Amino acid sequence: MAVGQVESHPRFSAHQGHPWVAVDVVIYTVDRRVLQCLLVQVKGGPFGGGWAFPGGLVGAEESVDQAAEREVGERTGVKGAYLEQLYTFGKPERDPATRVVSVSYLALVPYRAVRLKLASKYADIRWFAADRLPHLAYDHDQVGRLALKRLRSKLQYTNIVYNLLPSEFTLGELQEVYETILHRSLDRRNFRKKILALGLLKQLRKKRRGTHRPAWLYAFMKRRPMIIEMV
Repeated sequence: MAVGQVESHPRFSAHQGHPWVAVDVVIYTVDRRVLQCLLVQVKGGPFGGGWAFPGGLVGAEESVDQAAEREVGERTGVKGAYLEQLYTFGKPERDPATRVVSVSYLALVPYRAVRLKLASKYADIRWFAADRLPHLAYDHDQVGRLALKRLRSKLQYTNIVYNLLPSEFTLGELQEVYETILHRSLDRRNFRKKILALGLLKQLRKKRRGTHRPAWLYAFMKRRPMIIEMV
């Protein structure tokens, strides 16, 4: 969490040795076969000019989950995004400016729904390829490694991939998302057979037409997290 975020919340006070409580959110999306991660540029303090994950202090009347959800909504314009708590980072030296305990989160948003918004507490906001992030401020390098490992793991035994897709998609587009995040190729025939056998999708009565052969469009029958072996 950036020093400027502390200054923007004067009603909070870290006194008598008590730390600030904050959230930091690793927000992922997929665009043109690239897993993208949202970063913000720190304005001032020891890490001024550096990049970090968006975050902020937890309000007096909100839970840590609500604070993380608020940050995702304010930065991306996406409401009700998939959000999962990762880990609590609380080493005393993690922020040289003040004592901050941060709860980290993983969030997934569909690229077409995103409308980035820069807050005054940041110098810039930008998507970066998730496997080519710059060196990050605070302990966010560690946060990023944990988030990417969690995402790749959960993609295989849950259906959370729906959070990265539009409401309608082709099986080819679904497979592309898996291959992009997992960094490996999947057999087309086996993938489609497995996915359709799970009973999670419904085939729509329309096709996607383009330069290639028209492809049937599909949609998830239920857009809520489920434990199920996907790939």
